Amino acid sequence: MRKYIFILIIITISSCVIDKEENGFAIAIHGGAGTILKENLTTEKEFLIRGKLEEAIQVGHDILKNEGTSIEAVVETIKILEDSPLFNAGKGAVFTANKTIEHDASIMDGSDLNAGATTSTTVVKNPITLAYEIMTKSEHVFLSGKGAEKFARQQNLKLVNSSYFETEFRLNALKQAKKNESVTDSIYKDEKFGTVGCVAIDKKGNLAAGTSTGGMTNKKWGRIGDSPIIGAGTYANNLTCAVSSTGWGEYFIRAMVAHDISALVQYKNLSLKESARIVIQEKLLKLGGDGGVIAIDNKANIVMEFNTPGMYRASINKKGELNVSIYN
Repeated sequence: MRKYIFILIIITISSCVIDKEENGFAIAIHGGAGTILKENLTTEKEFLIRGKLEEAIQVGHDILKNEGTSIEAVVETIKILEDSPLFNAGKGAVFTANKTIEHDASIMDGSDLNAGATTSTTVVKNPITLAYEIMTKSEHVFLSGKGAEKFARQQNLKLVNSSYFETEFRLNALKQAKKNESVTDSIYKDEKFGTVGCVAIDKKGNLAAGTSTGGMTNKKWGRIGDSPIIGAGTYANNLTCAVSSTGWGEYFIRAMVAHDISALVQYKNLSLKESARIVIQEKLLKLGGDGGVIAIDNKANIVMEFNTPGMYRASINKKGELNVSIYN
């Protein structure tokens, strides 16, 4: 009898070890999806983009490797991308029709479904840190504009003059968009890539997701896209997966893309890969929307699904393998 009990204990311990090794920790990021073609990117710019994606994801992976949480990894990784003028977030955000720069961001903790979101801020250096503070230091989920900036001041977040965010590249894009305003939907066609996002799972199995953006070039009337909307641009649930979206925000809102992927995993028991494919390649396209997602499930499987010519993306899987890609 003792022999059989001993064997059972050994099997149980071995099973736990195998499960832990199988799940592990992992991270993925995106820098936006859209009409990203090799002929439209100079060799130098492609080199810079790939380098920044690798730098950012290594920061997040190091946090996870050193017992940090998925939330910490998401925040610090996105900050790297927000500080770069290469992406439509933070420093590199696009101009509105009024020649201002407005930021949106959101974050979600899969362990308790807590979330924080912010929209239309103009002086917060790293909007993802504001989303995090809203999630952890307030009773609210979503703050906007001047109220969000007042809260940021109370939390002693880094504030900058709005001119800090201005870049010549984005200003030229605004000028071009204004020239093309007579073309139907011209402000939407090629100006939506650049949004940044991150999903991660830590050693404790907790999932997290975050997204940050400057919106769309030449946007009017205080337009808000999917990036700060929980369930559309960002979603995380330890029962299923973590998702960050990028693309034509109006359609991602209508389809509630991030949550829909999670729902298919939870209620239909589909794999993350199949769930993302159905939502991005079938549901979203049927509506007329384009873009993509990065997602990671509670077993650390990574999926990067998009229906556009390209998506800036990088991942480090549970085996520690790094992948950086741009084109389809």
